[in-house]
Amino acid sequence: MSMQRRTFIKAAASTAALSFTGFGGAAFAQAKTKVRVGYLHTPAVDSHIWLGQNMGSFEKQGLSLELVKFTTGLELFQAMIGGSLDVLATGAVLSNFPARGQGKVFLLNDIEYATAQLWVREESGIKTLADLKGKQISTTTGTTAHVFLDRALRSVNLDPAKDVQIVNQRMSEAVTSFIAGAVPAVALWAPFDSAVRQKVPGARKIVDASAFYPQAAIMGGWAARNDYFEKNRPVLVALIKAWAEANQYIVANPDQAAETLQKLQYQDVPLAEFKEQFKATKYYSNAEWVTRYQDGTAAKWLQQVTDFFVQSAKIENAVPADRYFDPKLFLEAVKP
Repeated sequence: MSMQRRTFIKAAASTAALSFTGFGGAAFAQAKTKVRVGYLHTPAVDSHIWLGQNMGSFEKQGLSLELVKFTTGLELFQAMIGGSLDVLATGAVLSNFPARGQGKVFLLNDIEYATAQLWVREESGIKTLADLKGKQISTTTGTTAHVFLDRALRSVNLDPAKDVQIVNQRMSEAVTSFIAGAVPAVALWAPFDSAVRQKVPGARKIVDASAFYPQAAIMGGWAARNDYFEKNRPVLVALIKAWAEANQYIVANPDQAAETLQKLQYQDVPLAEFKEQFKATKYYSNAEWVTRYQDGTAAKWLQQVTDFFVQSAKIENAVPADRYFDPKLFLEAVKP
């Protein structure tokens, strides 16, 4: 065999080997775009993430998610603004920082229909919302639970600033205070109610956010850092496409989705209890979201919560929801 022919065969073999093993794999790996994602560990926020990961949805879109768990949406936004996250998924705080010009909202998860709840201790004597007058209520201010609590108190003409004492703690600490009997009431979000049910058998839930829907519809969803949003729109479209696959699975198979999530990420919550928590969130099909994006309903729901933050946090010159929320990427990813 001539030297030239041997060289050709060797080169062809090397090319084939690289295509099917080393180089092909490396090229495939290099094609993955890493996205630093901050999230809250609550079903209303991270269900799409874990189901999408389990289904391979993000991988199929060429994405590799670097996931970082946080306790509150406030901490999430602070981390993203500081540059350690590219995007985040959160609850009511989605309507806060973007209204300050810090972050762009590009994707909505769901409505936290009944995830926010108000629990009281049996010995407190609190039977109704009106009975909260003069009482301490533990919660995490500036979050979904706080937005809900404010609406609940005002519904019975109680002034949140004057008629009750709101004790601001991280949610895990707020629940611990309630369990220990240090406060008679706590405004929390699922799945923190599991700890209350297990450790304070006599505790009672006197109201949840569903009582104030849709006037107090609390949106959960995704925001991106301003510079990341401008420079990485194709990446965000890919993320939305992966999310959309997981979302359709949730809507079509809610029981199976809940079972998968409980097995993957919420083993500490009994399955029957987790299924109830899962039902506390309103999920919409991709087609239904398209309608809500196009007709302004989504922006209206975001604005309702922004109005709360403008008042409670004294946000000056707030950016309205129809400017900090951009529906175009979703409508591009999920064709109407």
